[in-house]
Amino acid sequence: VIAATAAAAASAGTGVLGRALSGAGGREAVASRENITLPPPDSRAPAVPRHAQARVEGVSSFTTPTSDFYRVDTALVVPKVDATAWRLRIHGEGVARERTLTFDDLLRRKLIERDITLTCVSNEVGGPYVGNARWIGVRLADLLAECGVRPPSAGGPADQLVARSVDGMTIGSPVEDVMDGRDAMLAVGMNGEPLPFDHGFPVRMVVPGLYGYVSACKWIEDIELTTFDSYDAYWVKRDWAREAPVKTQSRIDTPRPFARPKAGTVMVAGVAWAQHRGIDKVEVRVDDGPWEEAVLAAEDSRDTWRQWSYAWRATKGGHTLTVRATDRTGEVQTDKRTRTVPDGASGRHSVVVTVD
Repeated sequence: VIAATAAAAASAGTGVLGRALSGAGGREAVASRENITLPPPDSRAPAVPRHAQARVEGVSSFTTPTSDFYRVDTALVVPKVDATAWRLRIHGEGVARERTLTFDDLLRRKLIERDITLTCVSNEVGGPYVGNARWIGVRLADLLAECGVRPPSAGGPADQLVARSVDGMTIGSPVEDVMDGRDAMLAVGMNGEPLPFDHGFPVRMVVPGLYGYVSACKWIEDIELTTFDSYDAYWVKRDWAREAPVKTQSRIDTPRPFARPKAGTVMVAGVAWAQHRGIDKVEVRVDDGPWEEAVLAAEDSRDTWRQWSYAWRATKGGHTLTVRATDRTGEVQTDKRTRTVPDGASGRHSVVVTVD
């Protein structure tokens, strides 16, 4: 239960008890999703570079299939919201013009399409709670600007955006980050289809570079502009950090822990991420040897993970393989181990293998 509770903090934003429409309401929600045809985005995502996928068996797919995309939240039952009845209210400090939007209002706006990697704050070092998808949505900064909102750097009074889910969950995001030019969006689509119910249908927030518990509210229905000093969102009240940029991390996908590869050339490969900063280098160390630079796959964008591979001349016996990444700011992934609380785990991923 303790582990599940910690994992829940990484949620893309769900509530404590969860709420689902049942009976006729549930059927209407399902029908509303089935009747949606997403318009073509006005700003399409660039084509994924040809060599973004490392050609090594066992490495995660560059684009995570929707069915495999991690889901960690506190909702006991997935909310099923009827898109035709859904409304989003934008209000609060610095909002000169309050607005209430329908789902059709969003679809009539200019849509952007972007590949963005999301990471769960409860993801342990080397863990599975990270995935990359192609999202379609409306720029959140544009909506806020139309309501008269200014970021703190431009004199705006609100430094926190509080997003509320239909089941009462609250997620607090820094206004500055949401409006600094990154592709923060109200997403309506995932991997070319309307959002699935368990990923936030009809609308969710996606903010590159921030852990989900401070950015990625699912089933969103309310946005309030306020300050960090005047309001603590759900997880902050439970001793998680107010602000939580994604930490620079890397993971070995292959060989798996306790694998028994044959002596000779063994391909070591995996993924690294530092959303909104980008990955510049990945290195691998065998036992206590020197750090050796891995081959980086092509970069899609600084908001997506990056794959890497290393040809290891494996000798018989037991070995420990360790990986570290360097992001575009020059920061090297730390070897200091920390737990997920209060703002995400840190440390370097290692696997132990026996070479036959």
